[in-house]
Amino acid sequence: MRSELQVLSPLVPIREFKFLRFCKQHAEGVWAVVDVSVDTIRETTTLDATTFPNCKRLPSGCVVQDMPNGYSKITWVEHVEYDESVVHQLYRPLISAGMGFGAQKWVATLQRQCECLAILMSSAVPSRDHTALTPSGRRSMLKLAQRMTKNFCSGVCASSIHKWNKLNCVGNNVEDYVRVLTRKSVDDHGEPPGIVVNAATSVWLPVSPQRLFDFLRDEQLRSEWDILSNGGPMQEMAHIAKGQDHGNCVSLLRANVMNASQNNMLILQETCTDASGSLVVY
Repeated sequence: MRSELQVLSPLVPIREFKFLRFCKQHAEGVWAVVDVSVDTIRETTTLDATTFPNCKRLPSGCVVQDMPNGYSKITWVEHVEYDESVVHQLYRPLISAGMGFGAQKWVATLQRQCECLAILMSSAVPSRDHTALTPSGRRSMLKLAQRMTKNFCSGVCASSIHKWNKLNCVGNNVEDYVRVLTRKSVDDHGEPPGIVVNAATSVWLPVSPQRLFDFLRDEQLRSEWDILSNGGPMQEMAHIAKGQDHGNCVSLLRANVMNASQNNMLILQETCTDASGSLVVY
């Protein structure tokens, strides 16, 4: 199997793996899934600044145990060798703590996805959903949000195909943080044909992640940072919950209209949060 693992930042190279996966039932109600790299020796001609050189996944995976209450107990282990020098200093503590690629990240993401699937598969509409959308309308809105977030994630990180270029600026150190790439859109679903330019950066802010996440997803405070708000608060027209945490949802926002000649703009937004981090995409 092949995979690309990424942290949503241009300052952390993508981890590319070619690995073997072995699945086995160890006992009644107990399964193990183990991965191990088979590309321990890479050709130096294929290495660049966007991928981890000499990164290999030693035996890693999870144990899934069936519990009497119908739930599953997950034990996850990640064992990876990599060159820390290729990671920007801003992200080294995060990566070494396992929050970027480690077991904590996998478990947090798995828990959030399980909550999301449980809500989507349920016939009951969560009490927090203040929307008149039909079930088919909810599914369509969720699919559109999923496609939007997928496009965002692919645009925030480079890959083995699309390479980042540093932004060259004279007189400051912004080039250490800003990355730019261009790609040609031909038959990409949901995109007009032409040249697409992506720019991404990462910064450190002296504020807690939860406080920043709550600030960015609050439609009443949108005018503090979003030019699309036209200088005023936005109105949430639809809300679809995707988990137990109020921060996991898809929303449809309406921008403040200053005069009758302006378009009545609607903004689709998806927010996600778990123990490993948060995401706001619109």
